[in-house]
Amino acid sequence: MEMLSQLTSDDYKVILFGIIVILVYFLLLRYKRHLWENRRKARCDYYRNVYLKSDEWKRKRYVVLKRDNWKCVYCGNRATQVHHTRYAKYNIGKEPIDWLESVCKSCHDDLH
Repeated sequence: MEMLSQLTSDDYKVILFGIIVILVYFLLLRYKRHLWENRRKARCDYYRNVYLKSDEWKRKRYVVLKRDNWKCVYCGNRATQVHHTRYAKYNIGKEPIDWLESVCKSCHDDLH
């Protein structure tokens, strides 16, 4: 208690400034996270709703299924889907054919 009574008004200003700095820092972190989430959601929406319905994807999908002889690379059953082994995060649609593999629905569900 005695220590608190020895604090000057300048000490209180320094403490208050420190608290404000910490609060602003956490607000900026939260805002940055919010922006990142919005960009990620926009990429996912574009990928699902535009790219996977495009003629470009349909051609690439056909090439991969034909390359793998329409067989699942995991179980050997008839492949009906194409799985990305990696994603081109900022280059949607520019993934190389090597990053794609033919899979059946059950194996694809297991992979996800």
